[in-house]
Amino acid sequence: MKTDVNEKTIEALGEVITGDAQLSPYRSGPELVNFFNQFGLDDSYGGGFPSRWKYAEEKVRHFNGSSKLTLIIEEAVDPRNFLGTKYDIENAVEYLNEYLFYEDLELKRRIKKYKLVNSAEPLVEIENNIFTTNENPNHEFISEQIEKCREKIQNQDFDGAITNARSLLEAVLVEIEKKLVTDPPKYDGQMMKLFNRVRKKLNLDPSRKNLSKNLKKILSGLINVVSGLAPIRNKMSDSHARELKPSKHHAILVVNSVKTVTNFLFDTFKYQLEKGLINLN
Repeated sequence: MKTDVNEKTIEALGEVITGDAQLSPYRSGPELVNFFNQFGLDDSYGGGFPSRWKYAEEKVRHFNGSSKLTLIIEEAVDPRNFLGTKYDIENAVEYLNEYLFYEDLELKRRIKKYKLVNSAEPLVEIENNIFTTNENPNHEFISEQIEKCREKIQNQDFDGAITNARSLLEAVLVEIEKKLVTDPPKYDGQMMKLFNRVRKKLNLDPSRKNLSKNLKKILSGLINVVSGLAPIRNKMSDSHARELKPSKHHAILVVNSVKTVTNFLFDTFKYQLEKGLINLN
């Protein structure tokens, strides 16, 4: 993602990179050279080296408007840089986000690191992290698919975003079934069959007599959304010979639909578990 920020944000970023804002570890002149050289520069530290803050700001301006600035901002708040120091990374992130807000940008925690995202982008968030924590053996793959959906839309890889959206839903369904069934059948790639098995275990049957008409319609719509994902993927994603080339609004629709379904499955699973309506195997 190409990132373009204004002067005030450049100054704030320079303060975090140098450590002058007292929110992040101090970097000496040689350390600043090493920091920026990892993004393609070939600078050296020696006589006539400018002030630390001036050097940092000049290098940020050099990369401004490029995709490398995105990487620089993310590296500035890499959690590993804060290990063993007195500084709380959350304070540095909050400080930068105050400035990035005016650029429609935001640093958000993604798995183990912070990622720079477009805060104005109309993507649904995964709100319930019950399957994206270290306690779950499949958490890394699920979290990876969530991040890839966003990154591929930002990079205009709409085919890839659709493929990762389906992979996300498949992984969530497989994981839920593992928790509800002692010896679940091996997934054969038939997502609708898998979804039907899971929804029955979660009591998501629109034909239930005790459901209101409106809730029945919502559950029927949920089923229709999932049943529509496979043919859309076959015709538009990068995993098959395509009949149609997706545009950004197509990819956003598919990704948001998958995330909405995923959120609903997460919340249903958690609610029924807490109420004792389902048992883990």
